[in-house]
Amino acid sequence: MKIEDLKPQLVFKYFSEICKIPRGSGNEKQISDYLTREGKKLGLEVVQDEHYNVLIKKKATPGYENAPTVIIQGHMDMVCEKNKDTDHDFEKDPIKLRVEGNYLYATDTTLGADNGIAVAMGLALLASDNIVHPPLEVVFTADEEESMNGAMNLKGDLFKGSYIINLDSEEEGTITVSCAGGVTALVTIEKEFKDVNSKVAFNIDVKGLLGGHSGMEINKQRANSNILMGRILNNLLNHANINLDLVQISGGAKNNAIPREADAVILIDEKDEERLKEELNKILNIFKNEFKTSDPKIEILCEKSHKTYNEALKDDIRDKIIATIILMPSGIQTMSMDIENLVESSTNLGVINNNKDNFLFEFATRSSVKSLKDEINNKMSLLCKTLDVKLSLEDDYPEWEYAKDSKLEEICINTYEELTGQKPEISAIHAGLECGLLLDAIKGAQAVSIGPNLYDVHTPNEHLDIKSTNRTWNYLLAILKNIK
Repeated sequence: MKIEDLKPQLVFKYFSEICKIPRGSGNEKQISDYLTREGKKLGLEVVQDEHYNVLIKKKATPGYENAPTVIIQGHMDMVCEKNKDTDHDFEKDPIKLRVEGNYLYATDTTLGADNGIAVAMGLALLASDNIVHPPLEVVFTADEEESMNGAMNLKGDLFKGSYIINLDSEEEGTITVSCAGGVTALVTIEKEFKDVNSKVAFNIDVKGLLGGHSGMEINKQRANSNILMGRILNNLLNHANINLDLVQISGGAKNNAIPREADAVILIDEKDEERLKEELNKILNIFKNEFKTSDPKIEILCEKSHKTYNEALKDDIRDKIIATIILMPSGIQTMSMDIENLVESSTNLGVINNNKDNFLFEFATRSSVKSLKDEINNKMSLLCKTLDVKLSLEDDYPEWEYAKDSKLEEICINTYEELTGQKPEISAIHAGLECGLLLDAIKGAQAVSIGPNLYDVHTPNEHLDIKSTNRTWNYLLAILKNIK
């Protein structure tokens, strides 16, 4: 089936169009300009700000002039993930779409339906001339995936809307009414080297992991390649007692994605070559047992390097790196006692950057309780002082607290029951949504988040349920029809 034949046709037409435009986080100018042009082409009021956010306003259809103005919101950026051996340049190459049965995939990269499908639905609402709706304010925000910088800088006085419908959820039949806040923790370890002689270099790679969204899929207890690499180095050095020097280490691509791959270069005495391979095989068996359900395809690759290294990191720098990986809070920290199966707070070591002068460790910390987020930050700060490494906190965004007696929530529940005969699930999620920031900026507004079924977001296996997208579109239209 061709993309242009998928239903709803206008939504998938726009989705196909935006997949041709580079829109990784921090690289949104082209997509922002495209959205601005589309709004003007439709003859609508358009505001594009200096942060590349785009707001497009459309008047109500007859009979809905006095209805509450509705804000439709999604973010224009996407997580750019690909497999290591994939030749794709996210700065210029289009996303290659393919249909498999009822699912839409990209080819060897992330699909970007998170949150491109919201952008496509927003554009389709603006372009449609055969639907009924209240006054609409469709806002596309920038840089959600890395910092939420777009939503943080939205000016509330641009809006008249009192109802916010965010389209960044990933489970049909679920109305999200609360989400976690978050912060990025950056740990910096400066490089210092020592001279080495007569040692053999080996490249170690951790591969084959599933990865996933560090909020939505942290509860699946999937392996983190960066953490596994830290455990490998610690085991070799402190348990197998192999005289190991570390040359470099890196892993992951985005702090909000559970990393799937990591690599390191180590130096050992030639006499320890066989023992290295034996120990790595033992460690692999341990990992395979621990993650036999959540990550059954873990691989540890060890290859002798033809390159000669005359220097390695000093022992104390090596030890700080291993300690940072092993000791920093990682994974689920607390579970909610109020909402069943909800992760309350977590951290994710998403990226280890091997920079010219330092190693930069990027952690995504999330919590639906501000004090717990602060406590994780305090633990990290105390540990970093103990290790004598630098910690900085960036891109702090607020949690979205549940609002009781929301009229918008009531309308969404009743509309879902009218369409399906079933009750929707009312949910709080551990991922970060922009609703908290929007509600801070637009005083007195109410918010919900909905969306079609999306799977394996932030990974090259990301795929979108086509029929679910059609049903969600019809649900959105019915909500707008019922707001009068």
